[in-house]
Amino acid sequence: MGRNNITAKAEMLIRRPVEEVFEAFVNPEITTRFWFTRSSGRLEAGREVQWDWEMYDFSIQVRVLAVEALKRIRIEWPAYGTPTTVEWVFSPQSDGTTFVSITNTGFSGDRDEVVRQALDSTEGFTLVLAGLKALLEHDLVLNLVADRFPKGLVKA
Repeated sequence: MGRNNITAKAEMLIRRPVEEVFEAFVNPEITTRFWFTRSSGRLEAGREVQWDWEMYDFSIQVRVLAVEALKRIRIEWPAYGTPTTVEWVFSPQSDGTTFVSITNTGFSGDRDEVVRQALDSTEGFTLVLAGLKALLEHDLVLNLVADRFPKGLVKA
C-alpha cells in the first residue's frame, strides 16, 4: 500500500497559439465545452474550485497549487479517493501551435489498483485533449467525456 512513482501521461499538439490553449484550461467558460459541465471559478494559484460533471452527478474539489501564465498549471484533486497531482505543461512551437503534456501522479493502493488508476487517468486525459483539439481547431464539441459512460452502460 501507499504511494508510488507510476505516472499517467497524455500529450497532444494543438494547432492554436499557447494563449488560446492555456486559456481553455483556466477559463471554465471554455473548459465546460470539452471536459466538465460546471465550475465554481477560474483556475488561480492558491484557490479551491469545484468541478461538476452533471451527466454523472459527480463533483470534485480541486486545489490549485500553481498557475504560471502560458507555461504550467498544477492542481491537487482526490480523483481516486486520495489526493493526486495533475500538471499541465504548455510548450509553444515555432509554427504557432502548442504541445500540451498532462501528467497525473501520486496514485495509491496496491500495485493493481495503482495501475488501474493510471490507465483510467491516461484514458481520461487523452479524451480531454482530443476534445480540446476538436474545439479549438475546428469549433466542434465532440462530447467525448459525456459519451464515455452513456446512461445505461456500466463501466467494465
